[in-house]
Parts: sequence; structure tokens; C-alpha cells
Amino acid sequence: MNLFATAKRNLAGIRTYEPGKPLEELEREYGIRNAVKMASNENALGPSRKALSALRGHLPSVHRYPDGNCFYLRRKLSKFLSVAPESLVFGNGSDEVLVFAVRAFVGPGDEVVIAEPTFLIYEIATQVEGGRVLKTPMKDFRYDLSAMLSKIGKKTKLIFIANPDNPVGTYVSRGELLAFLKRVPRRVLVVLDEAYFEFASVKRDYPDSLKLLKTFRNLIVTRTFSKAYGLSGLRVGYGVMDPSIARAFNKVREPFNVNLLAQAAAAAALDDKSHLVKTLRMVKEGRDYFFNEFRKLGLSYVDTVTNFVLVNLKTDANAVYEALLRRGVIVRSMGAWRLKTFIRVTIGKRSENERFIKELRKTINHDKHKRSLK
Repeated sequence: MNLFATAKRNLAGIRTYEPGKPLEELEREYGIRNAVKMASNENALGPSRKALSALRGHLPSVHRYPDGNCFYLRRKLSKFLSVAPESLVFGNGSDEVLVFAVRAFVGPGDEVVIAEPTFLIYEIATQVEGGRVLKTPMKDFRYDLSAMLSKIGKKTKLIFIANPDNPVGTYVSRGELLAFLKRVPRRVLVVLDEAYFEFASVKRDYPDSLKLLKTFRNLIVTRTFSKAYGLSGLRVGYGVMDPSIARAFNKVREPFNVNLLAQAAAAAALDDKSHLVKTLRMVKEGRDYFFNEFRKLGLSYVDTVTNFVLVNLKTDANAVYEALLRRGVIVRSMGAWRLKTFIRVTIGKRSENERFIKELRKTINHDKHKRSLK
């Protein structure tokens, strides 16, 4: 008996989210050593020493359940962000907080407005709850906010804006966002996914979303410790919102959803400003390097403000992805986003960036040679 057939009917049409290939799997599958992973937008520097020290200090307590309300992390983060403690909701990564928004406010037939391409979880979470996804194509890899406004109807419950967007890397400016929020009905919640906030916040016209929360009570801001803070493996993120929305989120949140070690490491990471500065410097230098090398290769790319770059290979990206895998370099093929000639590459350490460009050049030249023989 196929028991999947007895599951909720709408699950049959949902695409399963596929993360980037793990290093261990690549090395085992292809018999490769010293592979580099540049697919999942992780921090190549790793976590801060203060976070690691906090982890070691809390290891003897892992036989105990964590604080279900994240008391110490909540207290530290509320002070760090200058927001009320009751406005914070913590998740197993910020993507769980995004799922809370859908789980709490979207039911069968309700509508959710998103851009295309964007983070796949928005669509998946909506479909799981039986909601309807309304997509608005980007213009030149930037959000078309006017088109998103035109999609709002009586059944609209949520609008997702990834700022900056994943997998594109562009952002909505302060003026653009403010004008947009003024036109959104207050009954519609706007979720501002700021997973890459730390990288983009150096831009002068990047929005101060936490200030906007004071004016727009229908705004939800989510952030993570996975990217700039290098804690992807511990899975801890958070949302900042009106306390009335937070109460709804906590109704659908599982108890103990953020583990003890994640809470301790995240709190300690906030104290390590030097690690964040080093991370931002590494990303800026790597971004400049990639842009220069892509121009040399005759490849177009999206001018990103994140720790990844979306680049157009002008050929079958999946074939290049597979060729790079065999050379020990993991990037992300963009087929799932219907960008069949694009890959997304995470900015890493200098040695990793140089290795990627070296192997990419070999792959492209090999492909050109093959085509010339036909």
C-alpha cells in the first residue's frame, strides 16, 4: 500500500526543497578529497571564538531541555536591537519563523504574494497549508513592487519580500519599501526576510526596518545567525514584530524549538564584533574579485549585496554544476528557480574563490572546445 496516497492531497503537487550537496556526500560519491562547498551561503570563516567558547561551556548541560522561551538570548537580543522582549520570536533558523507566519495566518484558499525568483520556502509553506501563491516576476532582477500591490485582493494574507533576495542578491531601498508599505492594507501582513541583513546594511539606502515597525504594525522582520554569524549548523533565527502577531506565532511554535547550544552560541556571537567585521571584509573582497573575474570570462552577473553571486553561464548550468562537482567544487545550479543558465556561488575565503574561478575557467574552456569540434 502506498501510504503517501493517504496524506493530505495538496502535498502531491509540492516540490521538496533540496539543499546544497554536503561536502561529505560529494567526497564519498566522487572519491574526492579537500572539496570546497560554495553552494549554501555559509560563512567560510566559521563561527566566532566567543560562540565556540559558549558551546564548550554548555556541553555538560545537553541532557537538559533548553529554555523554551530563550530567556537569556531574548534579553540580550532585545537590548542589542533596542526592541521589546515580547516582540521577539525565535526559530530553528529564520526559515522556521517564516513558516510560523504561514502556519498562523494562512488557510485553504488564502493568498500569499511573492516575487519570482525568490526563496523557495515561501511557496512550499503556503502550499502545505492549502494557500494560493501569487507570483510577480522580477524586473531586471529587482522586485516589481507595483506588480505585487496589484496582486492584493480580499483573500491576501501575506506578502513576502526577501531583502536582499535569495537567490538574486538585490535589495529594496528605503524609499521603495516605505512607499510600498503605505499602500498595503493594514490587514495584510508584510514579511521582510532579512537573512542577509548584515551584508546589505552597509548600503546608505538600505531600510532601517526595525524603525518601520513602530509605524507599520503589519510588518514582520526576520533575521538569522546562520549567515554573517556563521552558525548555520546550529539553526537559530528570529523574528521581530508587533507583540499581538508574536502571540499568534507562539501558538504554532513547537516547544523547545531552539536548542540549548544554539541559544548559548547566538548570545555569545552578538558580543564578537571583530568576527563580524572580518566576515564583512572577506565578503567585500571576494565579491570584488568575482566581479572582476566574471568580466574577464565574459559572463554577466547580478550586482549583489550579499555573500553570494548569481552568474549567467550562457549555457546549461546543470552541466557546469556537475563538471564542477567532479573537480571538487560545490555551487548551486539554479534550475529549481527556472534559471537554467545560472549558478549561484557563495563568496568564500580567497583560496576557495580562486579555486572556483580556476575550475570554472577550465570547465568553460572544455565546453567551448567540445562545441568547436561539432
